[in-house]
Amino acid sequence: QVQLVESGGGLVQAGGSLRLSCAASGRTLSSGGMGWFRQAPGKEREFVAAISWSGGRTYYSSSVKGRFTISRDNAKMTVYLQMNSLNSEDTAVYYCTRSWSVAGSRNAEDYAYWGQGTQVTVSS
Repeated sequence: QVQLVESGGGLVQAGGSLRLSCAASGRTLSSGGMGWFRQAPGKEREFVAAISWSGGRTYYSSSVKGRFTISRDNAKMTVYLQMNSLNSEDTAVYYCTRSWSVAGSRNAEDYAYWGQGTQVTVSS
């Protein structure tokens, strides 16, 4: 079993930055790909970013590529999402998730464990 706890969300002005963290406990973090998804009010959950177990491969949605950076520190069992140049469309609950496999993925069904989410609100 893996437990994931997100932190770092909050209220930020448009153009600002936030860094989300996801702390894992339970089974070793390093053996799984990790991802971030988000869900805005009235919308479906959508893929944001993913990273392979080694950190060697990363994936981003087109809406965040160039602005967000996913990274991981397996020794600390933590995954990060650095978010820059935030805009109102980034307002959502952000979820950390761990893959069934060592690879990252854009598909929610490839993930086995999910955190409770952290709210990010961008004011214009």
